[in-house]
Amino acid sequence: MKKTILYIGIAAMTLTGFTSCNDYLDMPSKEKFDSETVFEDVNKAEMAVIGCYPQTFNREFFYQLGMGTDECISTESQSNSKNQIANYVYTSSNAPTGLYNAMYKGIEYTNVCIDKLQNMKANDETTQKKLNHLLGEALCIRSANYLNLVRFFGDVPFITTPTAELNTFYSSRTSRDTIYDHIIADMQKATTLLSWESEGVVGSETERYTKNSAYGVLARIALYAAGYSLRWDLNTYDASSLRMAQRSDPARIRQLYQIAADACKAVIDKGENSLLPKYETVFRDIMEKKFDSETMLQVGQYGSQVSSFNVGYTNGIFSHSNTVFMKSAPQMVAVPTYYLSFADGDQRRDVAVCNYGYDGTKDKTGTRKLNGLPSNTIGKFRVDWKENTGVSANRREIDFPLLRYSDVLLMYAEALNELNNGATAEAVNALKQVRLRAFGGDESKVGTIPTDHDGFLKAIQQERAWELGFEGWRRTDLCRWNILGTTLANTKAELVKLANGEGKYADIFARHYAAYKPESMTANDFKSPVVSMPYIQISESEETEYKAKGYSIQDLFKGTKGFTNANNVIATSGDGSDWMTTSLFRGYTANQVEILPLNQTSVIDINKGLEGEQHPAY
Repeated sequence: MKKTILYIGIAAMTLTGFTSCNDYLDMPSKEKFDSETVFEDVNKAEMAVIGCYPQTFNREFFYQLGMGTDECISTESQSNSKNQIANYVYTSSNAPTGLYNAMYKGIEYTNVCIDKLQNMKANDETTQKKLNHLLGEALCIRSANYLNLVRFFGDVPFITTPTAELNTFYSSRTSRDTIYDHIIADMQKATTLLSWESEGVVGSETERYTKNSAYGVLARIALYAAGYSLRWDLNTYDASSLRMAQRSDPARIRQLYQIAADACKAVIDKGENSLLPKYETVFRDIMEKKFDSETMLQVGQYGSQVSSFNVGYTNGIFSHSNTVFMKSAPQMVAVPTYYLSFADGDQRRDVAVCNYGYDGTKDKTGTRKLNGLPSNTIGKFRVDWKENTGVSANRREIDFPLLRYSDVLLMYAEALNELNNGATAEAVNALKQVRLRAFGGDESKVGTIPTDHDGFLKAIQQERAWELGFEGWRRTDLCRWNILGTTLANTKAELVKLANGEGKYADIFARHYAAYKPESMTANDFKSPVVSMPYIQISESEETEYKAKGYSIQDLFKGTKGFTNANNVIATSGDGSDWMTTSLFRGYTANQVEILPLNQTSVIDINKGLEGEQHPAY
């Protein structure tokens, strides 16, 4: 990937028409530079395509838009715009723009690449195969960017022509169904142009599209296109027309499920991708930049080129600045009932959710301490699993997974269930593979998998939460299934049950004190083998006894002092516990917040084609 790193900056400047001062370098005109220099041979064309990749991702994807679910919530103050977005408090002024702008920037880059690559011809088969692959990559990037726009903002401007060739810079909203159909066709074309990963046309890294990942993303887009979304009348923009609905053509919906199933089956049948034996290894490989058979597509992060990504900083574990790991400041925590929802023996819990953090010490090595449940953080991108700190505390150079083979298996199972009005043997087997790996291959712990349509769909919905937690899809997955409102309501109800020690929470309520031994760090504790911190669950009356034995005590129902979310407690009254009943998901309104408004100042006021086309509820 060293060549890729060098090319990104050059390609980005090329695609935006960057020119140096002529006093120092005599550059040709922008038009000549684009048409005659960049796309004159395959190597320079590759630089341009690589330059599109940084515009496929933005931290809003996993940050404010990755919270507000049954998995993850915000710890920031209610006046903070990220907390507001995480809790569905939308306005036309706080609507996020980072992801929106990044996606359109990437779309402009790919529009240029697609336009130019379609006209390039090679003199030999090897070079033509490379050109085909580059065109396939550009089509995939553009399609995935439009998926991100549509799933968060609904009907959006749809442009497939380079800006330089347009007669106007203004564009109106286009029906999401039209966009979906177009990008699905593009993805289908891309699967014919791209090579399989094993062919090595662009190397072995999974930071670029191959036929493998293209099929997976095609399946994802098809499932979103078939699913529910918040819709309104694009002719009147009447607020009374707002409704959660699928597209109106049942035959097309079925066709979309078939496209998804076929795409997943192509990956499965090819046999190049597989589940790793241990769930933990998936994320250790990502942290160590090892490419494996499971992670099929990930966002590569290298130094200052991707300074806006911040993976592992706000969505990692707590680390005080006075530690060997330096500062890590998570503003996202796991919902306590999500952590407690995993079955005994499910190895994914302690990987996905980290139950410890690092307090600072005078010698700046640090001490590992146990979290309270309200302070458990995202464990998939933890700073102590890396070899080093990266460029800086907030630039850890941690890749972010966009597609894993387990997701392909779960999408395949879901699509087959829809096509057959119930789970086929193939669907059950696909889900079972994911569950079996979660329990280390112990089939006795997999449990009974329902085969009726509704029962199997619920099983898929829950399995995706356990398997793909904190990977950026939960919020819009809940929308496409049309269960966002019920899921949020159930999450709050479960938290209240936990606070009162009702039902399955009775034991932890009675013994919600934890006795543990803090662990001092050294300067060589990177790539830590620790996955979770052991503790003994005790009652309050046993606290003195265990303190006398040299244990530290942590109330599991309280946020950890010095760590994130310290003011939150799990209680139905007093101690600032109103976050569960009044603050959490406080802006949720059905048939309104499933789609974000467009930012008035940064989007609508700039694009006059959007005048009068704001989300009808705003």
